[in-house]
Amino acid sequence: MSPDKPGQFPYIRGIHKNMYRQRLWTMRQYSGFTSAEESNNRYKYLLENGVTGLSIAFDLPTQIGYDSNHSMSEGEVGKVGVPISTLQNMEILLDGISLDKVSTSMTINSTAAILLAFYIAVAEKQRLSLKQLNGTIQNDILKEYIARGTYIYPPEPSLRLITDIFEFCDTHMPHWNTISISGYHIREAGSSAVQELAFTFANAIAYLQAAIDKGLNPNKFGRQISFFFNAHNGFLTEIAKFRAARKIWATIMKDRFGVTDKKALKCRFHTQTGGSTLTATNIDNNVVRTTIQALSAVLGGTQSLHTNSCDEALGLPTDEAVKLALRTQQIIAHESEIPNHPDPFGGSYVIEELTNDFVTESFKIIERIDGMGGTVASIQKGWIQNEIARSSYEYQKDLDSKKQIIVGVNKFEDKNNIEPNIFKIDDNKVKKQVESVITLKESRNNDLVKNQLGQLKKVAQSNNNIMPSLISCGKSNCTLGEIADTLRKVFGEYKDH
Repeated sequence: MSPDKPGQFPYIRGIHKNMYRQRLWTMRQYSGFTSAEESNNRYKYLLENGVTGLSIAFDLPTQIGYDSNHSMSEGEVGKVGVPISTLQNMEILLDGISLDKVSTSMTINSTAAILLAFYIAVAEKQRLSLKQLNGTIQNDILKEYIARGTYIYPPEPSLRLITDIFEFCDTHMPHWNTISISGYHIREAGSSAVQELAFTFANAIAYLQAAIDKGLNPNKFGRQISFFFNAHNGFLTEIAKFRAARKIWATIMKDRFGVTDKKALKCRFHTQTGGSTLTATNIDNNVVRTTIQALSAVLGGTQSLHTNSCDEALGLPTDEAVKLALRTQQIIAHESEIPNHPDPFGGSYVIEELTNDFVTESFKIIERIDGMGGTVASIQKGWIQNEIARSSYEYQKDLDSKKQIIVGVNKFEDKNNIEPNIFKIDDNKVKKQVESVITLKESRNNDLVKNQLGQLKKVAQSNNNIMPSLISCGKSNCTLGEIADTLRKVFGEYKDH
């Protein structure tokens, strides 16, 4: 039997005594496409249907610091998220949405500080105090070097930007989660469940140490750290993984960093169902997969949840598919009675054994990374990337040999697969987005822009916090690409060898 109760250190059984009896998890649906206007319409649609938190997806050019009108952006504007090149884009994206009444999650990393600056500028135009803002910025660059590739700058200046966000929000935005350290993308890249935990927490250790080296107090900024995990296939395994995550983090914070603040000891996390588990054939099967995965996240005690839409293996989700994905969460929340019982699988010999194994094996991997000089050193050596590639290869071999069955893919194939409706991007609206950036650059005060970018360069070359300068740049109509380029000149660009 698990000896600890929900709400007690090391929080295996949940970070709150009453868990969902007191408050349900935040229901999010990750969304963004075509243009700020189209994405704003989708957000309002989701809010009307019961979403309790916004989750913003940004397009690839925005993620890697290029404006919509840049040659590098051609063919990618609005495709996998919303294009945000200007403060005006952000204003349109959030039009009619009261930022003091909704929790906003922004999945952005290399340009996280710039997008947060734009968000702050919009909030100030709504005459809101920054202390009223509630949300999360992913801001997790290390997993980009490991698994995703949307990095711009080398690790050292990237960590500087992250800790500047820690410092700024510690002072001005106490309810904002300054980082969402992501195991999700590590798992999507092919890692095992234990690697997902170990590599995520190894990254977290690197962020903690960088912030401490900057002079920040982990008892204080640690309260604003959050995590992001994958709810993958393997129902019992995933429940145990989420339980283990809380013990691992509480132990790291207490034993390694001497943290005593209770909130800073708690591993708060968002969960998304496994995108890589979705199949392009027989997409109705994805509804079942997503439901099981969502159940594992809830039974594992997540604070926030996104359920994938059944058609996402084919393209961006349709309104109907998004609504069904949200209804899946709502049915679990209001019809299953699961929220009435904190950690209902706690005490199960299977769950407890799996949980303990996750903790033990994760710490073994973390110790190995420590032995190589830490996360950044192990990334530069390619060790973490190679470990993920090896796990991915072994999984693929299991699929090919049918040791691992995926229904409708390598067994029980349906020959009469019906082609579903596929969401299509409106190219005319993408063209308008590109033209709007060009128009802004021609009509704004370009002398002011030049001056602000010059000031930003000086701040980047100093040890001063960069956030106030980024906010000033946004308010002065500097574009995301111009800001990112200014930082490129100071920090350089990272090249994967």
